[in-house]
Amino acid sequence: MPGSPKSARSSEPDPREATGFRFEQSLARIEEIVRRLESPDLQLDEAMKLFEEGIELSRQCQKQLEEAEARVEILLKKADGKVETAPFEPEENSTTSSRTPSE
Repeated sequence: MPGSPKSARSSEPDPREATGFRFEQSLARIEEIVRRLESPDLQLDEAMKLFEEGIELSRQCQKQLEEAEARVEILLKKADGKVETAPFEPEENSTTSSRTPSE
């Protein structure tokens, strides 16, 4: 059957994509929680619920970041077992500039 291997592969979600998606969703939710917590008319009970949710989401995000860091270290490990570290240098055109590379 044409397309069978591809359809079988597509039925299993890539955990890396799911984690990235959850991470982005969690960050967006944390931002929303912060905005609501800054509201002057928020009731104490609701504020406490939101605060607890925000703390849990931040812990989940921290865990995901630590897991990503561990994967990066594995990828950077040299053949002799030593880890080569290098400072992260973002691309010039990423968030600091709106110019495209061709400009």
